[in-house]
Amino acid sequence: MSNFNKGEAIDLHRRQEKVLVLDFGGPDLQILARKIRELGVYSEIIPYNTSLEEIKRQNPRGLVLASVSADEGVNSAVRDEVRSKLRTIGVPLYVLREDAEKEMSALKDFLFQDCRCSKEWSMQYFIQEQVKTIREKVGDKRVLCALSGGVDSSVAAVLVHRAIGEQLTCVFVDHGFMRKGEPEQVRATFKEQFQMNLVFVDARERFLQKVAGVTDPEQKRKIIGTEFIRVFEDEAAKLGKIDFLVQGTIYPDIVESQTASGKIIKSHHNVGGLPEDLEFQLIEPLWQLFKNEVREVGRELGLAEEIVGRQPFPGPGLAVRIIGEITAEKLDILREADAIVMEEIRNAGLYESTWQSFAVLPSIKSVGMQGEERTYAYPIILRVVNSIDAMTAEWVRLPYDLLDQISSRIVREVPKVNRVVYDITSKPPGTIEWE
Repeated sequence: MSNFNKGEAIDLHRRQEKVLVLDFGGPDLQILARKIRELGVYSEIIPYNTSLEEIKRQNPRGLVLASVSADEGVNSAVRDEVRSKLRTIGVPLYVLREDAEKEMSALKDFLFQDCRCSKEWSMQYFIQEQVKTIREKVGDKRVLCALSGGVDSSVAAVLVHRAIGEQLTCVFVDHGFMRKGEPEQVRATFKEQFQMNLVFVDARERFLQKVAGVTDPEQKRKIIGTEFIRVFEDEAAKLGKIDFLVQGTIYPDIVESQTASGKIIKSHHNVGGLPEDLEFQLIEPLWQLFKNEVREVGRELGLAEEIVGRQPFPGPGLAVRIIGEITAEKLDILREADAIVMEEIRNAGLYESTWQSFAVLPSIKSVGMQGEERTYAYPIILRVVNSIDAMTAEWVRLPYDLLDQISSRIVREVPKVNRVVYDITSKPPGTIEWE
């Protein structure tokens, strides 16, 4: 399977009652769409200039237009023209004048009186429908999933496994850049709890050799991404004929690939850095879901909270949280420091309310004292931020007692570390990750 040929993505969308939200370029569209779903009605975001024929084809129960100011998106004359055309379709039309929270009562009346929606959208409903659809599409063929251990790929794997069982094989590549205990957790969850066909690839030495001496962050990312593809190809080739590939694409990926200028909605194909020229047909069972819905599906399917509630984690893992050259020693240091950060953030009850909490290991060393001895060791940088979409982020004002506990434990328990500093930079001007 070293020469992939791109296959078509499978559309796993069953027809159901839905409301379309037209994108005029204003903010908070995803929040509006999520609010409608929370009321039990499935919603999708489409560009404002989607053709009337396409809108009719989707057979919506209703249309929602979010009003925006002139400097936020499309001007009022264009919005008025679009509204006039939409009225010819013959389905209820609602113009949101304020934010969704302030108009919840009117929005409910629109959905359940004007559109006569029946509150059928729920994660239980979604799981039932997807299981039926996946079985129909796959038949007796075989399916492969590149399992990263992250939320999206994990939930997608368990959902597909519920539908087709032994026909699914998951491949987990341990590149050596995971956090403490994560490879073991993946094995325990998917092989032992769910009894999946799991190919567990220990490629730690292979990856470490590839990045030896490399300090440029972009080069590190490219090397790791390319090597992941090579390892995945090697393992896939051993499995024989595979017809489908599972991807963890979710709805924000799709929304972000469209614009208010009217580009066609298309999926990102972004699992594990896999190449675009795949020979498999794609199964993207989560493409309809927002992140909060993905987590809810995972809980319904029995996935542990440690996986379902996991904070975002970069594909190259700890490799991009080590500034400069990556070595086995540095990985061990960072893994232990990061584990302490995670434990203390959880103990403080802040894990679920923060976007990301992690440790960074720079390449510098500084002078310190342990007992009566002088040390020359690494600092650990602590980074804790809050964000909605990772486009912007604010550093979290952690309690001093918590900062003291994290710092004391790291310098006491992690060898070759003698200093902890806290990054109090928001995004922008900084970024969330350091590389």
